[in-house]
Parts: sequence; C-alpha cells; structure tokens
Amino acid sequence: MMEENLTEHGKSLAAPAIFILVFSLHFVSKYLEFHKKKKGSMSELDVQLRAEIKQLLKEASSLTQPSTFAQAAKLRRMAAAKEKELAKNQEMHDKDMKLSFGTYEKLLTISKVLTYVVLILWFWKIPITTISDQLVQPFGKLLSWRSGAYLKDNVVVGIIPWLIVSTRVSRFICRKVLE
Repeated sequence: MMEENLTEHGKSLAAPAIFILVFSLHFVSKYLEFHKKKKGSMSELDVQLRAEIKQLLKEASSLTQPSTFAQAAKLRRMAAAKEKELAKNQEMHDKDMKLSFGTYEKLLTISKVLTYVVLILWFWKIPITTISDQLVQPFGKLLSWRSGAYLKDNVVVGIIPWLIVSTRVSRFICRKVLE
C-alpha cells in the first residue's frame, strides 16, 4: 500500500517536473536568441557611417551640372569607401557575435538532445500522467502511445506525447514572454 502510494505520487510529479525541465531549456534558448538580437543591433559607429553615406550620396546626386561631374564622382567614391568600411565593421561584429553566442547555442542544443534522450529512455513504457478520457476525447489513443498501460475511464499519457505537448506549450509561453 505504501509503496503503491509512493509510485503514484512519483508519477504525479513526473509530468510537471518534465514540463518544467523542457520549459527551462526553451526559456534559456529564447533568452540567448533575444540577447543575440539585442546585441546584434547597429552600433553608434554603424549608424554614423550610414548617415555619412546617405549625406554623401545626397550631395553627389544634387551635383548634376557637367562642370561638377568630377566633384560628384569624388563624393560617390567616398560613399563607396564608407560602404566598404561599414560592411567590414558589420562582418567583424557578426563574427564576434558568432564566437560569443555560438558556443552557448551549441552547448544548449547538445544538452536539449541529451535531456530528451535520457527522458525517453527513463520513462519508456512508463505512464507519465493520467487524464480523463472526456477531456481528450478524439486524441486519447494518440496521447497514450507507448505508455504501456491502459485504464478504464482515463487516458494514460506516454513520454513521447508528453514531450511533444510540453515542447509546444513551452515554446508558445517563451515566445509570448520574451516578445
């Protein structure tokens, strides 16, 4: 009786624990993405270079007289040089971003895969939770896939469907929270 009660209590904690684990992995992933985009925005130097390029091209286009052709060409060459400098700055910035965030993203992806594999192996053929059959009427068989047990008026949820549902819900929540 006591042992049966403990296993039921453990099963009832498995579903929220798995959801919290999956949610935390997705939250960290979205948090890294958010900071990568935030740091990826233009720096002051890039904004200044863009303004200078725009001003040079505007001045060059205003010089349409044949006598000012050489001056307009000079301004266009200066704008082209500034564009090359801007491209070089952006390339360096992108390279720095890739170096700083790339390692964390790879580590996070590896940890996600390992976590999912360990959870699947650990809970294979073990029911994660039970849900009333009336709540999931058309999807009962789908949710009980590979759970290894069947109950009369309840649907037993297996690890793979629970991971899929947890992943979808955590992605939705993270998207709404971090936007």
